Amino acid sequence: MRLLAALPAILAMTLMQSGLRAAQNDAKLSYPLTRKGDVVEDYHGTKVPDPYRWLEDANSAETKEWVEAQNKVTFGYLASIPGRDKIKDRLTKLWNYEKFGAPRKVGGRYFYRRNTGLQNQYVLYSSRSLTDPGQILIDPNTMSADGTVALGETAVSEDGKRCAYSTQRSGSDWQEWKVRDVETGKDLDDDIHWTKFSGASWTHDHKGFFYSRYDAPKSGEELTKQNFYQKLCYHRVGTPQSEDALVYERPDQKEWGFGGGVTEDGRYLIISVSRGTDPTNRLFYKDLKDPKNPALGKETPVVELLPNADAKYTFIDNDGPVFWFLTDKEAPRHKLIAIDTRKPEQASWKEIIPQTSALLDAVSVVGDRFFAQYLKDAHSSIQTFALDGKPLEEVTLPGIGSVHGFGGKRREKETFYTYSSFTTPATVYRYDVTSGTSEVYRKPNVSFNPNEYEAKQIFYKSKDGTRIPMFITHKKGLKLDGANPTLLYGYGGFDISITPGFSVTDLVWMEMGGVYAVANLRGGGEYGQDWHDAGRLKNKQNVFDDFIAAGEWLIKNGYTSTSKLAIHGGSNGGLLVGACITQRPDLFGAALPAVGVMDMLRFQKFTIGWAWTSDYGSSDNKADFETLIKYSPLHNVRSGTKYPATMVTTSDHDDRVVPAHSYKFTAAMQAAQAGDKPVLIRVETKAGHGGGKPTTKIIEEYADMWAFLIRALNMKPSGN
Repeated sequence: MRLLAALPAILAMTLMQSGLRAAQNDAKLSYPLTRKGDVVEDYHGTKVPDPYRWLEDANSAETKEWVEAQNKVTFGYLASIPGRDKIKDRLTKLWNYEKFGAPRKVGGRYFYRRNTGLQNQYVLYSSRSLTDPGQILIDPNTMSADGTVALGETAVSEDGKRCAYSTQRSGSDWQEWKVRDVETGKDLDDDIHWTKFSGASWTHDHKGFFYSRYDAPKSGEELTKQNFYQKLCYHRVGTPQSEDALVYERPDQKEWGFGGGVTEDGRYLIISVSRGTDPTNRLFYKDLKDPKNPALGKETPVVELLPNADAKYTFIDNDGPVFWFLTDKEAPRHKLIAIDTRKPEQASWKEIIPQTSALLDAVSVVGDRFFAQYLKDAHSSIQTFALDGKPLEEVTLPGIGSVHGFGGKRREKETFYTYSSFTTPATVYRYDVTSGTSEVYRKPNVSFNPNEYEAKQIFYKSKDGTRIPMFITHKKGLKLDGANPTLLYGYGGFDISITPGFSVTDLVWMEMGGVYAVANLRGGGEYGQDWHDAGRLKNKQNVFDDFIAAGEWLIKNGYTSTSKLAIHGGSNGGLLVGACITQRPDLFGAALPAVGVMDMLRFQKFTIGWAWTSDYGSSDNKADFETLIKYSPLHNVRSGTKYPATMVTTSDHDDRVVPAHSYKFTAAMQAAQAGDKPVLIRVETKAGHGGGKPTTKIIEEYADMWAFLIRALNMKPSGN
C-alpha cells in the first residue's frame, strides 16, 4: 500500500483511526444550552421569530459565556482528532518559503512587500535598484507581540521621501494612518483615525494627501455601528487631524462613499463616488491647477463629470483634459473609452479598446501603451495596445492562471506582474516594454513537486441549463471511483471573479488525497455585467443552483460521493454554504461556512452591511423580503433534519460580517440537528473578517478545518 505522498506514515494511520472512531466520538458531543428568547419581528405582515436575537449583543456577559462554552466544545472535539497536529506541522513546513509582491517604482526607489516565510505579517521594503537587497521600511510584526497588527494601504509621495501607511488591529476594518520618512525610517507626528475602505493619494507638492473617513463612533459601538456619511478629506503633513480640510461630502446622501486619487500628472483630483457595493458609480473631478501649488479650496469646484450612476466607470489615466475610463456602459464585458472634459457629452466619447468576447478586467498605462488584462473563462490573458487603440503584442504567460500587476508610470519602460496557478506559487515577472519580453524577477521555492499534480477546467450545466466553468485540481493518477474526499469552493457575488491561485492550505488538502474544485458561479464577475446580474437580487437562487449542480456533477462523474463531499466558502461564500446545506442537506458530507452572512433579514443593520443591498436587496422592502426569506440560511433551518457535519468559523473582531450571523445560525443548527453529525462553531479571538490575519492563526485555523474534514469525511490513506 502506498501511503499519502509527502505525509509521514503515522499521519496516514491516524487518518484511518480517526475515521473508524468518527461515529462514536460525534455521538458523545454535548452542546451548550442556548437560551431561546421570545422576539418576533413583523416584516410586511409576516411574523418571523428571532429567538437568538440576544446573541447580537457581542459585549453582553451572556454572549461571551456562550462563545466560551461553544469554543470549549469545538476545540475539545478537534483536539481528539489524532491527525490534527501532523497537518499543522505540514502546513507550517510548506508555508515557510520566501514570498514577494510585485515592486513599484516611485521617486527613484522600488517599494515591495516581502515575507521571509513564517512572519505573521508582510513587511514593506524599499531599494535603490532591482539588485539592491533593500531595507525594511515598515515592519508591522514589531507593532504587536502576537502579530495581530497588519499593514494595510500604503502611498508614497511622488518624490519618494514620505510614505503614508495604514495599520489595522485584530482584523478590524478600521484603519489608523501614519507618515514615515523613507530615508530615516522614522514616523512623523501625524496620526489619523476613523478611516475605513480608504487609500491615500499625495498632491505633487509632497505636502499632504487625500483620504476618506467617517465620524468617530460612540465608545462600545466601534465594531457594530452602521457606517454612513463618509467624507473626503485632505491631510497636510505636520498638522493634527482636527485641522484636516474637508474636500467633499454629501450630507443629503448618507450611503455615498468617496475615493480620491490624484492623476499622474498631478493636475486633477479624481473622485469616485460609490454607493455601497453597487458596481455602478459616479465620477467627479477637481482641477488642482498647478501640481506644485495645488488649489485645494473652493476656488476650484468639484465637477460632476459622470453624475448618473448609470454604469461602472474606472478612471485609468489622462492625457491633459482627456480622461480614459474602463466602463461597462453599453458594454457588459467592458471597453476603454476617452472623454474630453471640454466636451463631456456622451455623443463626443471615443471608444479606444472595444468590447470583445472576453472580459476586459483591468487596464493600466505604462511605457506609453495600454496593458489590457482580460479574463477568458476565468483565467488571465494580457494584450497591449497603442494609445490610439491599435493592437500591439500579447504578453506570453506560463499557462492557465491569474495575473496581477502591470502598474507603473506612463513613461517607464518596465513594469512588474505576478503569475500564479493552482500548482504554481506567485512568481514575480519583470516586463521590458521596449523588447516586449518577460523575465522571472522573484521565484518562490516551495518544497513540493508541481509535476505530481494536475489542474483542469471543465464546464457543467446548472439547473436552468446555463454553462458554468469549474476548475478541478488533484494529484495525478486519481481514480474516478467516487471514493475521493473532495472540497468544493465557491463565492458567487458582488461582481468578484474567482481565478486560479496557489495556496499552501489547498496543497496540503491535496497531499491528503483530496480533490480541490472551484466553481465559477453566477453573481461573480467572470463574464461581466450580465453574469453578475444573473446571480443577484431576485436571481440569487441561481448561485445556489450553480453550486449544487457542481456537487452533483462531481458525484456523477466519479470524483466523489455525498459522504466524501465537503463545501467551503467565506463571507458571501459563507452565505452560499449556509443556503446550500439548508436547501440540500442530503447532498453534502460536510460544510465549512466561514464568516458568512446568515441572517438575510438583518444584515443591513450592522456596520457596512447596508452596502450589500445592491446584491441582496433589503428586508425593509416587501418584494426583497419575499426573496430573502426563501433562502436566508438562518430562517431555513428545519427542526428534525439530518444536516451534514458542519463547522462554522468566525472571529470576535469581524466588523464587516458581524459574528452574530454565525452565532445565531449555529444555535439554530444545533437545536434542529436530527442526525449524528456534529454542528460546531470555532470563534477566533483578536481576528476579523480575514484580512490581516496573522500566519500563526491561519495555520491553526486550517489545521482545524482539515482535521474536521478528516473525521467528517471518514478519510483514509490513498494507495494501491
